[in-house]
Amino acid sequence: MSDSDGVFAGFGRGGKRDRLVASAADLLYRNGVAATTLADVARAAQVRPGNVYYYFKTKDDLVRAVIGMQAGQAGAMLATLETLPDPAERLKALVRRWDQMRDVIARHGCPFGTLAAEFGRLDDDLAAEADGLIRGIVEWVERQVRHLTSRDARELAIMLFAAVQGGAALSRAMRDPGVMSGQVRHLERWIDTLAVTPPWSRGPEV
Repeated sequence: MSDSDGVFAGFGRGGKRDRLVASAADLLYRNGVAATTLADVARAAQVRPGNVYYYFKTKDDLVRAVIGMQAGQAGAMLATLETLPDPAERLKALVRRWDQMRDVIARHGCPFGTLAAEFGRLDDDLAAEADGLIRGIVEWVERQVRHLTSRDARELAIMLFAAVQGGAALSRAMRDPGVMSGQVRHLERWIDTLAVTPPWSRGPEV
């Protein structure tokens, strides 16, 4: 088992294709796109190397499948957070996800940020698809912030996500999971300042 199984293992419990995509996500995250070969992915997925080409004709095809998997993972996460009634609690629940991943983040960085950065080095089509991962999360944060304050929600959403990614980068650089936890606690307090007098709780104007 890899030390990032907690991030991607749940996506590899199906057939060979699912195992290949989950193994590719893990290897791309830990080792980078350039250092990961289709043979590496086949070995990690316990699939015959020749069988990889039945599902993916090229490495780009496999990378695109990993992007799709990550998009699904992010969408499922945000859908779960949407069940919380309070937008401030949704935001705090979101940033706590990084605290839950603090150990693997201290070794390899943020799973979303690291892979998006890797994919950004690829051709324009794949880079554009990878950008969508981050944009989707930022846009979701923006919608939550808009419920809490009359300030520029887009700017605040970018600030929040940048703070998360900065914490993840520093946690990895220092090999210290506590850095990520500390940043999450700071962000929770910051979110509370946005929610002091949330407009959605004031009721209809007369």
